[in-house]
Amino acid sequence: MIKIAIILGSTRPNRIGEGVAKWAYETAKAKGGAEFELIDLRDQNLPLLDEPITPSRHKYANEHTIKWAEKVGTFDAFIFVTPEYNHSTCAALKNALDFVYAEWNNKVAGFVSYGSVGGSRAVEHLRGIATELKMANVHAQVLLYTDRDFEHYTVFKPTEHHEKHLHKLIDQVISWGTALKTVRV
Repeated sequence: MIKIAIILGSTRPNRIGEGVAKWAYETAKAKGGAEFELIDLRDQNLPLLDEPITPSRHKYANEHTIKWAEKVGTFDAFIFVTPEYNHSTCAALKNALDFVYAEWNNKVAGFVSYGSVGGSRAVEHLRGIATELKMANVHAQVLLYTDRDFEHYTVFKPTEHHEKHLHKLIDQVISWGTALKTVRV
């Protein structure tokens, strides 16, 4: 059975993504087919990228980077929960992705996003970033609109429609994650 991390990308106070990430995690856990863990970037205490050597050299100097590398390395696949800020993903998630390199390679990424246009532009940028990190990314995605899917723009109210899309995303992440595990072994 593969291990999938659901990573909450926003670290802002009063963020609305926490409800989204918990929904994705609970839905995935109930669905089964893999082992799931919810990771909140707030708990990782990653400063703005401060490694003296490029992560592709795999020579991490800082304890927080070593811990993050060990954490990321334990997973076979990832579902990123991202807001859209200024037509892109949030800085905290981009920073977390940039901290390590080999630990992302030959793994799979799926995306759950939210924002005024469903977070689609954040996902568009994340797909390019994931590709550069040698990650495959699945086609299925979940787009959540702040004006329709959040009561008063703050409380997430998932619908059956979104759950169907999330199930499809999870299925693809499990399938691709299982296949790519054979590449790494």
